[in-house]
Amino acid sequence: MDLALSASAAKVFLPFVLPICVWVMFSDLKHMKIRNTAVLALVAIYAVIGFFALPLDVYFSGWMQGLVMLVVGFVAASIGLVGAGDAKVFAAISPFVAREDIPKFTILLATCLLVGFVAHRLVRASPLAKKLAPEWESWHRKKEFPAGISLGFLLALYLILAAFFNV
Repeated sequence: MDLALSASAAKVFLPFVLPICVWVMFSDLKHMKIRNTAVLALVAIYAVIGFFALPLDVYFSGWMQGLVMLVVGFVAASIGLVGAGDAKVFAAISPFVAREDIPKFTILLATCLLVGFVAHRLVRASPLAKKLAPEWESWHRKKEFPAGISLGFLLALYLILAAFFNV
C-alpha cells in the first residue's frame, strides 16, 4: 500500500501505540468506556515521539488535524451520533495520519467499522462469548456498538501497513 507516512516514523510509533490500541479495544469491549488515560497516552506519544520522528511541518499539521477532529467529534457526540470516548480517541488517532493518507485512511476506517460491527454482533450472539466473559458490558447493550474495537484496530493497522507494507 502506498502511504505518505514514512515507514521509519510508523516503526518508531508502533511499539508505543500498539499497547494503547489493545487497551482501547479491550476497555471498550469490557466496559463500553474508553478511558481518558488511554486518549492522553496517545496524545503524549504523538507529542514526544512525533516531534522526533516526523518533519516539523507534518508534526504541526497532525496537531491541527487532531484539533479539527476534536471539534467535529465533540459536535457528533453532543448530538448523539457517536460516544464521547469514541470521539476523543478518534481525535487522538488523527494526528498520526499523514494528510495525504486521509482518503485511504477513510476507506480503512469504514472497513474496520463494518468488520468490527459484524464481528462483535456475531461473537455476541454466540453462547461462547457469554460463557467466557459474561460480565462484559458490550454483550448486554443491544443498541450500542463498542467502536473502540474498530478504532484501536484502525490505528494499529494503519501503522503496520505504513511500517511494513509501504511501497
